Amino acid sequence: MRVRFQYRRYRLAFRAAVRTAHGVWTEREGVIVRVSDEAGNHGLGEAACLPWFGTETMDAAAEACEKFGEWIGEGELEEVPAGLVCLRNAVGAARRELAERAQKADGAERGVRDNAPYLGGAALLPAGPGALTAITPKAEAGFRVFKWKVGVGEVADELGLLDDVCAKLPDGARLRLDANGAWDRRKAERWLERCADRPVEFVEQPVAADARGAEDVLRGLAEDWPTPIALDESLVSAGDVERWIGEGWRGVWVVKTSLFGDVAGVLAQLEKAKASVVFSSALETAVGARAALEWAFGWKGEARALGFGVWPLFQDARCDGPYAAPFIRPADVARIDAEAVWNALS
Repeated sequence: MRVRFQYRRYRLAFRAAVRTAHGVWTEREGVIVRVSDEAGNHGLGEAACLPWFGTETMDAAAEACEKFGEWIGEGELEEVPAGLVCLRNAVGAARRELAERAQKADGAERGVRDNAPYLGGAALLPAGPGALTAITPKAEAGFRVFKWKVGVGEVADELGLLDDVCAKLPDGARLRLDANGAWDRRKAERWLERCADRPVEFVEQPVAADARGAEDVLRGLAEDWPTPIALDESLVSAGDVERWIGEGWRGVWVVKTSLFGDVAGVLAQLEKAKASVVFSSALETAVGARAALEWAFGWKGEARALGFGVWPLFQDARCDGPYAAPFIRPADVARIDAEAVWNALS
């Protein structure tokens, strides 16, 4: 079957800069792909590239798209190089949607694989003192899981804020700390010592994945301290997942499905290992968010609060996923208007 292949590269400004240990992030770049058949059915996917995380660059994804041409055999879409993981993800999502639409001649709304009536969500807090003013409105909205970006300022300053942040949390709430690999072992241990008797659910990526001896340090921290450690930047590829499973990792796995070329294969490995998985946003547009949330609703393992409490995110609200809420339902995912993102980029 011949299909029409189109792509549009995007650069979208955030409503507010996102500060992490990697620096200040003011805009998102990526590529949206659209695959359609001669009957007019179509599917969309997003290559939400994060080169500093270990994926291909936006230039590499766009160059590969350009080589396809406009009308091609559908089988040619399987020839995306293995190293272009985000583009493989995008093409896979677009083909799945196209197949679903082609099977529904009446144009019925796309279904969402559902293993629960809803999934809980975690509210993203800004780095630094800004977290203190952000907690109350999010708590009033119903959030009981919060994620605070740390590793941005000096350790002593951020540790000094920790008790203030915890005091602002509603009763029974849990706090996730995301260091984005900012610390060495000594700094990580200072944090873990402080976290031991506080409502911290886990500490995410305390040391950089590419630091010398990082894997040994992460394993040591997980074994020596009661607060769980979560892997994030350490999970850049299916090979990373397989290796950590082989190492017997029993901490938390933060999975950004948008960054894997073979999502089904990765999740099958994690399900077999009975892994504790947190599905997380890569700050995608609504196109990538829809695909990522569908994978989350299809997960059959332990359900943890989703790491998708990031919207409204973009200055152009047409590109946002579901508004950040303490719970996300399958209907919220089904209502995502991915086509609006494609049209906004025209």
